[in-house]
Amino acid sequence: MDLTEHCLSSEVLAQGDMLTVRRDSVRLPDGNVSRREYVVHPGAVVIVPLLPGGNVVLERQFRYPLHQVFIELPAGKIDPDEDVLSTGQRELLEETGYTAQNWVKLGIQHPCIGYSNEVIHIYLAENLTAGAHQRDEDEMLEVFDLKMEDCLTMIQRGEITDSKTIVALFMAWQYLQQDGR
Repeated sequence: MDLTEHCLSSEVLAQGDMLTVRRDSVRLPDGNVSRREYVVHPGAVVIVPLLPGGNVVLERQFRYPLHQVFIELPAGKIDPDEDVLSTGQRELLEETGYTAQNWVKLGIQHPCIGYSNEVIHIYLAENLTAGAHQRDEDEMLEVFDLKMEDCLTMIQRGEITDSKTIVALFMAWQYLQQDGR
């Protein structure tokens, strides 16, 4: 069965520095017409930075839309004409000051399939070297590290609720388990 919806027309409802909101008229597989509103996002990369000994580098950061501090992994949006690995390397350095020798692509996630085209690429970064962060002047966060097991417990207790962080931690944990670590 073909479930594809075909765009008949498209309009921009709002345009920001990073996001665009669109409304499309679509033909449904049964021939009827409907509308779809969605956010166009440039894509992002989330990094699971693993220290020697197995601790994970995390961040505490205030997120304005929900007016609270969240525990997250380092992450950031893909700049125009930037490949995803370069984004991960740039964001890890900017936010935490770390660089990594080994990068493993763990997969991707689509965090909001009902209203956004965002794709988040997930990387494990190992053999870290500490350095000075290079944050944007409006980027305030606290960097710390925890054992992987503590991260998973915090997810179960509802202390880590950011979806990209949850997915990336579970993917990294599974990868490390399969690798015998």
